[in-house]
Amino acid sequence: MDYNELMSKYKFNEKQKEEINRGLNKNLDVFIYTKPEYNWKQMKKIREGLESGLDVSWYSNPEFTWEQMDEIRKGLKKGLDVSIYSKTGFNWIQMHEICKGLEKGIDVSGHARFEFHAAQMRQIRLGLEKGLDVTSYLNPSIDWRGMEKIRLNLERNK
Repeated sequence: MDYNELMSKYKFNEKQKEEINRGLNKNLDVFIYTKPEYNWKQMKKIREGLESGLDVSWYSNPEFTWEQMDEIRKGLKKGLDVSIYSKTGFNWIQMHEICKGLEKGIDVSGHARFEFHAAQMRQIRLGLEKGLDVTSYLNPSIDWRGMEKIRLNLERNK
């Protein structure tokens, strides 16, 4: 199916058509994202990844929101192991926290789990960045405020 057939077959809105045309103008393989199930923001994130020469297969999935796609795209640009967080079960804020941990070079395997909320992940990451043993609060049943209290106490007693 060629471009004209796609345009006539699907009812893309103006923003979607704009993203398709931007990709065409840069000689990108727009057929990766020229699908009606992608909204224009998702198309944009895939186009940006293609422009950067990234492997967009990590996030070219309509189940990802554009924010999730953006977190995965940014991780790929930084050379991070996105396989850890490129899962639809994580929201974009959780992905962001995992990505920040990977950027800092910390082991995120203990808290890169769906059952931790992003605020909990943040407290665990902050503890790991300070070199703390976070096992005392590496528990999804402890809310982030409780984790923060434990972390600050561990920092004071370090």
